[in-house]
Amino acid sequence: MTEPHRPLDKIIIVGGGSAGWMTAAALAETLGRSCQITLIESEAIGTVGVGEATIPPIRHFNQRLGIDEATFVKETAGSYKLGIQFVDWTRLGHAYFHPFGQYGAEFDSVPFYHFWIRESFAGRIQEPIDEFSMCWAMAKAGVFSHPSPNRQQIQSTFDYAYHFDATLYAAFLRRYAEARGVRRIEGRVVDATLRAENGFIKSVTLDSGEEYEAELFIDCSGFRGLLIEDALHAGYDNWQHWLPCDRAVAVPCAKGDAIAPYTRSTAKSAGWQWRIPLQHRTGNGYVHCSDFISEYDATTELMTSLDGEAQADPRTLRFVTGKRRKFWEKNCVAIGLSAGFMEPLESTSLHLIQYGILRLIALMPDKEMSPLLAHEYNAQTTAEYERIRDFLILHYKATERDDSELWRYTADMAIPDSLQYKIDHFRNYGLLVSDERELFKNPSWIAVYLGQNIVPLRAPALARMRDQVPVGERMAAIAQAMGEAVAQMPSHAEFLAQNCRSPHAA
Repeated sequence: MTEPHRPLDKIIIVGGGSAGWMTAAALAETLGRSCQITLIESEAIGTVGVGEATIPPIRHFNQRLGIDEATFVKETAGSYKLGIQFVDWTRLGHAYFHPFGQYGAEFDSVPFYHFWIRESFAGRIQEPIDEFSMCWAMAKAGVFSHPSPNRQQIQSTFDYAYHFDATLYAAFLRRYAEARGVRRIEGRVVDATLRAENGFIKSVTLDSGEEYEAELFIDCSGFRGLLIEDALHAGYDNWQHWLPCDRAVAVPCAKGDAIAPYTRSTAKSAGWQWRIPLQHRTGNGYVHCSDFISEYDATTELMTSLDGEAQADPRTLRFVTGKRRKFWEKNCVAIGLSAGFMEPLESTSLHLIQYGILRLIALMPDKEMSPLLAHEYNAQTTAEYERIRDFLILHYKATERDDSELWRYTADMAIPDSLQYKIDHFRNYGLLVSDERELFKNPSWIAVYLGQNIVPLRAPALARMRDQVPVGERMAAIAQAMGEAVAQMPSHAEFLAQNCRSPHAA
């Protein structure tokens, strides 16, 4: 006879910031007041503010919590994001766009990008594939509107995410969570006591001497991993040989007159610079490799390239790209930077937090704390990190730049077999092969392949067998429809002012 189900009574979250308060909010919404949820954080410990750019799944997280979009954008001084512009990644003076949405519109059983490759090979089309992206048409015009629910309209072919102030987001979620019963304790965790019989965490001790017990502990303590690493020694996989950047200098500056509806990533001599436009300021940072540039030079290069006056002193973050070998060990689950770090090149930081939380909810343990649940959680999370890792590596590997040590290193480095397999298929046949669980779907891979000049040796076979399809006529109609749609949209700044102007923008 099986033991009766014994639900958890107490959960402790160690650490606040985006990871801690996203976890607290989601658990409070899911569990209600059936379980006491306590979050311990110290105001003296700063948060890492690089998670200001997001990808579309963040909208589903907010919707799950019942958060109104306009309210959320106002409260976080947010703006809208249609994708990422990559400048100087392929070669100096070159740029391409990674859109949140499809290319063109499907007018045949053969995918649109197959026909684009065929027409490009035949010399019947000279425009880059960017010109058939609704996201890019809107981004370069500086306009924004919500997608149309009518699948017959070209305005239905794009998606969007947000830029926002991560500190304001954490504060917003704190109010949400506390209103639903989450208890916050001010203090710094300095020790964890383990149970002698099984090595599980029994309690955490604060610098004040206070001790708190729980059955499940969530480690949101940042890079150090106070519980998952210091107490439980989960181990860490270092991926710096593939993703060599290990520093980021970050600084906000005054915003310009226009608020671009996209993130910009500009490749530099020893890394890349982000630009994230918000309603009240612009976020900037230089992600770089300390082997190839000093902290002083990286800071100087960043500060001399700002669009406006700096609003704070530059801050340097140090990190090791990689992941925990176990994200869930015994009765502790690591969420956020304590779980691993993927540099913010494709804005995945908050996504990994989000899906770490949702995966925990799906596999929610009881007091038995079954190792089967931990095993499944670790397997799924490891696979997700590895798939994202490969997509990030592609950006560094696929470059024609040889003007600095970093780019010569990444162009020559060996890459994971899983990524090489995908590149080989696209280069030889123009075909995309991927796991159906990929975070980055086909348009994302197309953007980076073609944007960084991984060009197929031939057009895909099916496209070459469809001569009867009036491709040129259809492509011209798509381009015209996009132009007409964009002409009817308000500017991004107007859309924000009319729908979700933030009080912080003043």
